[in-house]
Amino acid sequence: MLKKVIGGLGLLFILIQFIRPNQTNPVTNPQLDYRTVTNPPEEIKGLLKAACYDCHSNETVYPWYSQFAPVSWWLSAHVREGREHLNFSTFGQLAPNDQAEALEEVAEVIQEGEMPLASYTWTHPEARLSPEQKNSLAAWFNQSGGAKTENSKEQEDD
Repeated sequence: MLKKVIGGLGLLFILIQFIRPNQTNPVTNPQLDYRTVTNPPEEIKGLLKAACYDCHSNETVYPWYSQFAPVSWWLSAHVREGREHLNFSTFGQLAPNDQAEALEEVAEVIQEGEMPLASYTWTHPEARLSPEQKNSLAAWFNQSGGAKTENSKEQEDD
């Protein structure tokens, strides 16, 4: 009986490998990328790449283990959800007020330790942010968000 259960589970594992999520990155315009739009310092660019861009951009680098179901489904869902919340690759398409609002929210979730996800940092130690790095990112997001808000207010006044 135990051999049949183990055999059935093995067969099921093999069969689910044929249900593959789409893991291709959409083509994007680099001029719309957050790093181009806001031109952050190199330190901030590095932190963004290490801690944010795998789930919140169209530059996702899928690790080797993302090729196996059910992990592939879980990671693809995380990336899809992350891009829905904020996609740094298409940041320039947002209206200035939406940009400012998004950046305020990003600063908040970083400061509160909600991002990057703990499950992401388990396999990506470079994404573990020190308190200083969190403060630097949050300060940059607040600064660049505030600049967008001021620019949009000036444009509305004109």
